[in-house]
Amino acid sequence: MKTGDKAPDFTLFNTRKEPISLYDELKNGPVLLLFFPAAFTGVCTTEMHTVSNDLDSYAPARVFGVSSDTLFTLAEFSKANGFSIDLLSDHSADVAEAFDAKFKGDFGPMKYERISTRAAFLIDTDGTVVYEEVLANPGNLPDLEAIQKAIADLG
Repeated sequence: MKTGDKAPDFTLFNTRKEPISLYDELKNGPVLLLFFPAAFTGVCTTEMHTVSNDLDSYAPARVFGVSSDTLFTLAEFSKANGFSIDLLSDHSADVAEAFDAKFKGDFGPMKYERISTRAAFLIDTDGTVVYEEVLANPGNLPDLEAIQKAIADLG
């Protein structure tokens, strides 16, 4: 998935077990998807805290964290950390794969087949990807300042 591409529609469930459809959300404004590999890990927790604690800087985009963790894990992750953004479960990693954000590789002796890498996609109301960043190293954070600038540039 690259800048200028049409984002694929999807429906995932949030931690309240409510279905969230990308194209339904786009009716209300741009959407920022932040894919992250695993709840309760250091970098993922830092990223979700950083964005959640400064949510006004991402307005008017609606921000969603997307992980292959289960709904129950994500609900505990959100509750334990007091996140103010919706976390969506992509348990099969099909959405990550559709966005070319599926993790390719392994962490030492463990291989992961159903996990996203760290990635960010800003999608405008017409479904066009206007910012994309897929990190080869999921231990790095996306460029949050560049994301905020891209949101501001939407006007």
